[in-house]
Amino acid sequence: MKAIQIRRTGGPEVLEVTDLPMPVPSATQVLVKAHAIGVCMPEIMVRKGRYHWMPPLPAIPGIEMSGTVVAVGDKVTSLKIGQAVWVSAREFKDRGGCYAEYLAADAASLYALPPGVDLDEAAGLANYQVAWHLLYSAARGFDYDWVLVPAAAGGVGTALIQLARAAGKRAIGLVSSKEKAAFCLEQGAVAAINYKTGNIGEEIKAATGGHGVDLILDPVGGPNMGKLFDYLGPFGMLILYGGIEGPADPNVLEPMRRSPPRNLAFRTFTMHIFDEWPERRASATHELLRLFAAGTIRPPIYDRIPLTEARRAHQTFESGKVLGKLIMKP
Repeated sequence: MKAIQIRRTGGPEVLEVTDLPMPVPSATQVLVKAHAIGVCMPEIMVRKGRYHWMPPLPAIPGIEMSGTVVAVGDKVTSLKIGQAVWVSAREFKDRGGCYAEYLAADAASLYALPPGVDLDEAAGLANYQVAWHLLYSAARGFDYDWVLVPAAAGGVGTALIQLARAAGKRAIGLVSSKEKAAFCLEQGAVAAINYKTGNIGEEIKAATGGHGVDLILDPVGGPNMGKLFDYLGPFGMLILYGGIEGPADPNVLEPMRRSPPRNLAFRTFTMHIFDEWPERRASATHELLRLFAAGTIRPPIYDRIPLTEARRAHQTFESGKVLGKLIMKP
């Protein structure tokens, strides 16, 4: 079978197209033939060698795949040949393995897909896992109405907008172009702000009637993260879940205490909290599958790139031009 391996870390050039033996499922495993493979930030970080949970090299990267069961082990009763499934490497010891034409995995670690769903779209559900847990687990029942979503046109940003809308919340997207702003509005945002040309603070005040947003979900971090606190209303909260621009300024108290007093809160979040809490992760994923089957959430596909062109897929992902989800096709 064709697969993508990395033997060393670095740029897209370290992604190698290789021919590997077909996996043979054990008694408790099934063999999945890939239909579509998502491209996500974790495998970008693995490729660069910057992921805290690096797999041993050489490794096949990739954390999500949609596909069809083509063989089952003798002890498998939960899945059958021909069944559509979603593969999440978050359920595996090593976070990877999905950049391949076939994958063998324990049946208990896979999610059966509802009948009739689009398998290309299903390959984008990993972003919705992050978004769901930001809104429901990290927020921990936080009472909010307005949510600001930086990097709103990306995979997780799109998922946040759709899930916030489904929960009756009002999302404002923060983006870098008119095209991305229009895309966010199509996904259900009530407003979209181009941070390169607009006045973020004034536009947030105008959208929220002068109140400010209640919740900010930030994947960017970096030295300028503190500025985001200025956009929060009273008792607002900022949750940091990434570091696109590097580590955040550790001095968060000063911007949180800026006048006027607003009693602000700050939290960090990582999906790896569920490494030791898999039942919580699974429960949320089943809820996402219900929403997906109902058409409440729909991962928008930006492009479909052949698996053998994984280098181009990573270059495209890192270009900043992707709207929604980028997938690869075997």
